[in-house]
Amino acid sequence: QVQLVESGGGLVQAGGSLRLSCAASGRAVSERTFSNYVVGWFRQAPGKEREFVACIRWSGGVTYYGDSVKGRITISRDNAENTVYLQMNSLKPEDTAVYYCAAKSDGVIRTTPFGYDYWGQGTQVTVSS
Repeated sequence: QVQLVESGGGLVQAGGSLRLSCAASGRAVSERTFSNYVVGWFRQAPGKEREFVACIRWSGGVTYYGDSVKGRITISRDNAENTVYLQMNSLKPEDTAVYYCAAKSDGVIRTTPFGYDYWGQGTQVTVSS
């Protein structure tokens, strides 16, 4: 019911910034039920578990952040474009990972990958020291 496409990844030097985008499409978007969704960002570095970064409840815009990124990353949404953004500042080499966008339909904030029904293909972020 929902397709997610991430973009905006790339190579950046430590201290730099990137903005990731997650464009949503599909039946839930066209039928205007996407307002019930929570959209999250996760990341996964080689050999590590998938880690929660941030999420936003589409209705009301409530946000929640992982401890490792608080103060450096901002999640936001554009209702007209059906897109969620992840603005990342003061990037560190340890932020290097594949970043995934995910969505869940029950409106409940969740910081684990389990329970997210839809996933994008991921976008690589590499931060050089």
